[in-house]
Amino acid sequence: MSIGIIGSGALGSNIARALAKHGISATISNSRGPDSLAALVQELGPSITAGTTAEAASADIVFAAIRWSDIESVLGSLPAWDGRIVVDGTNPVEFLDPNSEDAKDPSNPLAAYGIKAVDLGDKHSSEVLSQFVPGARVVKAFNHLDVNVLPEPEVAGGKRVLFYSGDDADAKAEVRKIIEAAGFFAADLGSLEVGGRLASLPFGALSAHNFIKI
Repeated sequence: MSIGIIGSGALGSNIARALAKHGISATISNSRGPDSLAALVQELGPSITAGTTAEAASADIVFAAIRWSDIESVLGSLPAWDGRIVVDGTNPVEFLDPNSEDAKDPSNPLAAYGIKAVDLGDKHSSEVLSQFVPGARVVKAFNHLDVNVLPEPEVAGGKRVLFYSGDDADAKAEVRKIIEAAGFFAADLGSLEVGGRLASLPFGALSAHNFIKI
């Protein structure tokens, strides 16, 4: 199956590094166009190519590696998904201007990290994202670890545990293949309603935990 990555920031570029390390082909994109990705694709080698957002979104499996504030503007403008798989790597947080009042808000426990949580009411993040990818089969994955460890899935004599969840068994199986091919230990958390909440930053019970399977 073909793979696309929408977003080339810290998450998207490190997903690409994780895939490239194992020779897994993918097309990566960003809002600035393929030419802006020349240095990254040169670094990663022949398995990763640069494309437009539309080209990356046309793949069989598409990683959404974008900021929460951009999901509607980026994903909402794309053509119908027609049952293709979207891997939701997003988390409902906003990045703060370090000079803003929000960055100094004592009531925000995440201010020291430069972020604040987005209030989704009783919804989970993949439930919200799914509204902008109608017809897609959504799998939550690649969102709960520090993005900087993604290129190093094998450590301390074991494999990093990567959680995933979803409501479509076949879609989950395809994403699991990618997780395992990239060198991680895949752990199925069940449905999006259950697993999506558990692994979603910043307050999911399993978020930010860096487990190693020995």
